[in-house]
Amino acid sequence: MNIEQMKIVIKEIMAKTDLTPCVVGHRGVGKSAGIIQACREIERRYISLRLGQMEVGDLVGIPFREGEIMQWSRPSWWPGDEDPPTVVHCDELNRAQQEDTLQAIFQFVEPPAEGLLRSLHTHHLSRRHKVVVSINPPDGTYQVATLDRALVDRMVMLFVETDYHCWARYAAERELSGDVRQFLAGNSGLLARQGAPMEMQVEPTERGWEMVSQLRKNCRFPGDLEMEVYAGVVGKEAAIMFMRWLADRAGRPLTAAEILNDWPQVALQAERQRDDVQAATLNDLTVTLQLAPAMEPRQEENLVNYISILPRDLRFGFVKSLLKIPPVALAIAQDKYDRVIFDAIQAISREA
Repeated sequence: MNIEQMKIVIKEIMAKTDLTPCVVGHRGVGKSAGIIQACREIERRYISLRLGQMEVGDLVGIPFREGEIMQWSRPSWWPGDEDPPTVVHCDELNRAQQEDTLQAIFQFVEPPAEGLLRSLHTHHLSRRHKVVVSINPPDGTYQVATLDRALVDRMVMLFVETDYHCWARYAAERELSGDVRQFLAGNSGLLARQGAPMEMQVEPTERGWEMVSQLRKNCRFPGDLEMEVYAGVVGKEAAIMFMRWLADRAGRPLTAAEILNDWPQVALQAERQRDDVQAATLNDLTVTLQLAPAMEPRQEENLVNYISILPRDLRFGFVKSLLKIPPVALAIAQDKYDRVIFDAIQAISREA
């Protein structure tokens, strides 16, 4: 994405989530300037932490005794609870010169757990304030540390690249030299040397998919940026597959809600699902019934009707998992469902 697109994504994430965006880009592309502009556009105060120049004491404060208790003074840069909404920009995160500095900031860039505040040692950040990170890519051309997977996994990685048209609009707004602008209009390839491709260890994890879920529920990105944002959380391969799955509505597995509530409308589709697609529906039903096992009579009938169309092996495995949920086991073991359930229960009993 270019800087203008990055600003759109940054503003959406900061306004609607507690996630931490991390802008990755080569030198001079405009990472810091873009973040500052985004802060102005959403009327947030901006604080920059140049982590390459900081030590642990600059982050956590100086210790002092208060009676028998050790306390840490609040750093001068730390925004107070009553301060205007602020964005703390952790600039040059992977240029932290000391390992303990990087370990200290790890906690701060991590999104807060549900019901808690973002913290740094003994200091807690009000929810009105946000955190954003920027780094140069660890491609061997910069004096930077390689961030480990645990830290990368806690941020939304946004990869920013040079874009002539984006720069040209910026140059016109800033009234840069007309000679420079005209030269680059005819020689756009000389705007910047991008360097090596930006590769980070972004892979799917449980935390990553939870972050994608938060982004899907709370944010609205332009269609051409959505896949890039998700790729910065779970990796490019997983993001591509997810976006294809979203687009392939006809090939999606039926949901538990559709089976339990709309069986007459989806019965034919359920019967025609491939076994691998059927497995996704079975998983959704199992989890749904584990969380909310109470069913209305109509839902019981719909569930049994669905079980009746399953191939023999899938039917036995599914009934076996349902029998581990006591309220559901009582419901499907009623005499009126023997035609569908009895054979499966017999087979399971023989296994035992």
